[in-house]
Amino acid sequence: MKILVTGAQGQLGQTLQALAPADVKMVCVDLPELDIAEKNPVQAMVQREAPDVIVNCAAYTAVDLAESEPEVARRVNADGPRILAAASIDTGARLIHISTDFVFGGQAGKPYSPDSIADPLSVYGHSKWEGERGIRETLPDSSIVLRTAWLYSEYGGNFVSTMLRLFSERDEISVVNDQTGSPTWCHSVAQAIFGFVGEPALAGTYHWTDSGQTSWYDFARAIQEEAVKLGMINKATRIVPIPSSDYPTPATRPAYSVLDCSSTATELGLQQTPWRQNLRGMLEVLAQ
Repeated sequence: MKILVTGAQGQLGQTLQALAPADVKMVCVDLPELDIAEKNPVQAMVQREAPDVIVNCAAYTAVDLAESEPEVARRVNADGPRILAAASIDTGARLIHISTDFVFGGQAGKPYSPDSIADPLSVYGHSKWEGERGIRETLPDSSIVLRTAWLYSEYGGNFVSTMLRLFSERDEISVVNDQTGSPTWCHSVAQAIFGFVGEPALAGTYHWTDSGQTSWYDFARAIQEEAVKLGMINKATRIVPIPSSDYPTPATRPAYSVLDCSSTATELGLQQTPWRQNLRGMLEVLAQ
């Protein structure tokens, strides 16, 4: 089994490399080696490597900057996936594409299922939705669109690493308390991806996150509590809950973006891990 991973230097790409089964050959690429929005280089690499599966972790994820760089975001998040899907046709590769909770508008009040109506609020969300559509139109029978949310890991920059840094630098921080989602360790998503790799008959749109839901404010409190227990920080920073209106950003974010992962659990025989349990597990890895 050969898997081509694009966006391999991101936190999910690095997690996939760390957790790859021994019988899987990983070909891992990122910028500048491969730009997924460049048709000819993508086709050449897919033809040369002839992977069984392509896992697309490459994305433009600067949510706020995308509001002022819409064409750049769409080039990576919309054009790139369609190009990868077209290249997959020529070699018979399956494509597993990572998408986001930001394709939803956040007004549902209950977990979004894979077939819930998309209503993105931001340029980033729109560009990711366009990328999903491009894959479904180009490679409907041999592709998986896997949406996830609130990712963090021991690699690179993310909300957890930012909070740990701020806890060491400041006596007080403010965190929004009116956006709700499911914090998710990249290990969980990697497990689901390898599960889909092992089920070649599956195609369509799926969701996977850790279980439970929380606000960014309560997530920050949990990070601090667990980090104190592990001796990673030696003082308690005051965390102040604020509404999103007190922290205006260029991009509008969904107020509620919990994903219904039941179809993935059923198809792959996986069980979601509570988000707080996985947060503790990741911090233990980071503390070692």
